[in-house]
Amino acid sequence: MQTTSKVNIFALEIWDDEGAKCTFYTVRYDDLQTNETDLFFEKYDALPEYKQANQELLSFVIYAIGEDHGAINELFNRNENEVKGLPVQGKVVLDEITYHYPNFPLRLYALKITNNIVILFNGGAKDDQTNQKSSLHLIWRAACEFAKRILEAIRDGTIIVDKKNRKLTNYDGSDEIIL
Repeated sequence: MQTTSKVNIFALEIWDDEGAKCTFYTVRYDDLQTNETDLFFEKYDALPEYKQANQELLSFVIYAIGEDHGAINELFNRNENEVKGLPVQGKVVLDEITYHYPNFPLRLYALKITNNIVILFNGGAKDDQTNQKSSLHLIWRAACEFAKRILEAIRDGTIIVDKKNRKLTNYDGSDEIIL
């Protein structure tokens, strides 16, 4: 049984590898030009009621995870089945910096591969208590399906995790990863 025909073919590509601590990947449907993470940030940057939250979330990803701490468990504490929800849940203090996002309106879904490699998906506005009841349901399910396929590809050797270089490569050593 397929949950969506779109998840059939997608590319795994670098979203940001400039941070000192973490390389971020994202997914892009084979038939689209824009990746899922850019779709998320572009959409919520254009909506005035979410613009500030969008900027805060982008800063959290780029600076807190990418530059300062990496994908440590303390920052990936919002379990959403196969994926994690960002930003962090509750109050977390690291190196005298407090990360706290009470009643934060947005969720970005992510898959932590190592403390230095994260795959970002899409997300949306959190408008109910659970993903099952929220308008996020289909986006969350797609993120979970991406995560399952990626984890299986890592398990079966289709994707190689290069911890030393903070990279994911195809089994043949190329950077092009299509699943």
